[in-house]
Amino acid sequence: MSNILIIKHGSLGDIAQASGAIQDIYENHIDDQIYLLTTKPYFDLFKKNPYLTDVILDKRLSRFNLIYLFSLMRKIKKLNINKVYDLQNSSRTSFYKKILFPNTNSDKWSSSESTLPQDISKEEFDKKPVLDRFDHQLKTSGINTKHTMFPNFSWSCSDITKIQTEYDLKKYIILFPFCSPHLSSKKWPYYNELIKIIKNKYKNEYKILVAPGPNELNDAKEFDAVSILDGEKALDIGQLSSLINNSSFVIANDTGPAHIAAHLNVKGITLFGSHTTAHKVSIEREKFKAIQVNDLKKLSAQKVFEKIKL
Repeated sequence: MSNILIIKHGSLGDIAQASGAIQDIYENHIDDQIYLLTTKPYFDLFKKNPYLTDVILDKRLSRFNLIYLFSLMRKIKKLNINKVYDLQNSSRTSFYKKILFPNTNSDKWSSSESTLPQDISKEEFDKKPVLDRFDHQLKTSGINTKHTMFPNFSWSCSDITKIQTEYDLKKYIILFPFCSPHLSSKKWPYYNELIKIIKNKYKNEYKILVAPGPNELNDAKEFDAVSILDGEKALDIGQLSSLINNSSFVIANDTGPAHIAAHLNVKGITLFGSHTTAHKVSIEREKFKAIQVNDLKKLSAQKVFEKIKL
């Protein structure tokens, strides 16, 4: 039996995308212990993942915090790790490699860099869709990939019976009109117009919901929709996954909840402007589709409504 380490720090969309890769690593190391290094927002979530033996917290303090860095590296070294699958592929994790396994190749440390095709630069390789990159990395590392291209995030769901009862949730459409302040180019501005069209068409057949994050509670008041909370708090990731999983339809900006919806394979659409493409972030699935435009401000509510398939 060997000890295997997977590194995946975040963000939320990235966590959903990596679910298939993690499952493939587990199935190819069925007799081994699988550990995962992640950050605080996803530590408790990954504790629920059935393919992991244990989860290690990386506080991601400054690299110049030598006391913390020594403590984290010592914790990892004590596990006598036989192989690392770096699914974060960041400058930080490359730095960890230099400390843990400074003179090794892909036999010991699997990353997009250590498995890079000979005929392509790292810059060009990173333009490929996310799941294609994972698939190449794992196949080159000797992993038989069955799930990497088809992530299943259902392991994240938790029991929301109490919330469903409190809000009388039966048939509902859930909107995710939010985005990080520094990513405002992802934000489609016509959600309230879309809500009016939906309500005129379907009357009271579907409730219209939003599920704001901790920093979106005030923003949620701008929308003519029911704001779903756990008491006075935002839903945690497991509760959010279940709310999405039980929905009739999801409409979202290109944010973490859109990726959750995609990899739960619920019905829905996500709205893309010029910031990136749906193809590159591997978000389209059998039931979950994307609308791609050059300028989100020119995408009308009526055009979005026409794509709703209930």
